[in-house]
Amino acid sequence: MSSPSIAGQSAAHSGENTRFIILISLVATIGGFLFGYDSGVINGTVDGLKLAFGSDAAVTGFNVASMLLGCAIGAWFAGTLADRYGRRTMLLWSAVFFLVSAWGSGIATSSLEFVVYRVIGGFAVGAASVMAPAYISEVAPARYRGRLATVQQIAIISGLFFSFLSNYLLARMAGASTEVLWLGFEAWRWMFWAEILPAALFLVALFFIPESPRYLVARGLRERASSVLARLYGAVQGERTLVEIDASLAKDHHRPRLSDLVNKATGRIRPIVWVGIGLATFQQFVGINVVFYYGAVLWQAVGFSENDALLINVLSGALSIGACLVTVALVDKVGRKPLLWVGSVGMAVSLALVTWAFATGGLDAAGKLQLTPSMGTLALVAANVYVIFFNVSWGPVMWVMLGEMFPNQIRGSGLAVAGLAQWTANFLITWTFPMLLTGIGLAGAYGIYTAFAVLSVFFVLRFVHETKGKELEQMEG
Repeated sequence: MSSPSIAGQSAAHSGENTRFIILISLVATIGGFLFGYDSGVINGTVDGLKLAFGSDAAVTGFNVASMLLGCAIGAWFAGTLADRYGRRTMLLWSAVFFLVSAWGSGIATSSLEFVVYRVIGGFAVGAASVMAPAYISEVAPARYRGRLATVQQIAIISGLFFSFLSNYLLARMAGASTEVLWLGFEAWRWMFWAEILPAALFLVALFFIPESPRYLVARGLRERASSVLARLYGAVQGERTLVEIDASLAKDHHRPRLSDLVNKATGRIRPIVWVGIGLATFQQFVGINVVFYYGAVLWQAVGFSENDALLINVLSGALSIGACLVTVALVDKVGRKPLLWVGSVGMAVSLALVTWAFATGGLDAAGKLQLTPSMGTLALVAANVYVIFFNVSWGPVMWVMLGEMFPNQIRGSGLAVAGLAQWTANFLITWTFPMLLTGIGLAGAYGIYTAFAVLSVFFVLRFVHETKGKELEQMEG
């Protein structure tokens, strides 16, 4: 059964500038693309980092995970500073940091220098991860807000896909990621430098989009907000929306601050904040970024060559994009909660199969896990089914919900806390994987991720409430 297009749905909203709304939302999602690229590019550079810096498993794990410390800091400060300086301003700063990190990561000559530039990139990723969905949710109408916010995840996965593809092509041209490619520099360095062009495009494009109208109202800039709303929705609907935003803020008319997350009557953190933290951490504790960051290491560990492992990453990226397109079609029809719990069930089953396949293997003389052909195929298929379930559900829907579930007064602060939790969980999973790999093995590591996937089913059913079709002014804390 076909669904009407966004443009068709807006026919009843004659003053609405649908094309403009989609355009500025797409500009915001370039940050998501860079988020994905910056996160995925490390996947093909692990061998180069080991060789260039002479690092062991623990140091290599920290080199890979170091960006995530910056992500946690970036998400925290972007969320809180966005209430003071604006959503677009934080996206502009993230674009600058993306540029600095892309260049610096490629020229690094030591682990310390590399970590500094990756942390700067983390500032950018953390800021973009919370600001892009917040910006989209604050400019898009409720009836297709979920679809536009889901485009953010498509952009993230597209960034991952193009980083995997770039890594594969550059390594293949050089012969290996550690071999010299152009101008006397190894291929792994060029993998980082390939990000400079989209980062520059993002920086330029941001100067052509307006600030969030809900931020402008919260800062008392009603005339500017009215002008932006009229441009988005038309004069009549724009004025009506302005009144609704005013009414939602009138209940608590002071400027947003972090202490708003505490219910003044009870002295406790608002339940909606805990739900946001739960969504953010479960998305990481199911282990998805082990696949994204360590995919090449993972598949080489079970017998694939470097080129084949990088090609598998490209396949996973392509499947992820297809899965996100399914979410675009479903998120504003079936809602957020059903997608989350179906995804949790699917991830739990597929992760259990991956764990079983890895548990049947034995170690060869070099200490690498060896699987039978049938179990190798099962691990590969089940891992990609897991990636599909994640990207139909938790991948995009978590960001959709974080961008829209908080009331206007606490959206920036709520995103700051949830973003900090998300990136801290991401760091812990990424940093510990190499140690788990050498300690309890692939089966043990994936058994842990399976357990969290099972727990996420019950978390969704018990604590997550549907936000489909609600205006942001209807969200309750």
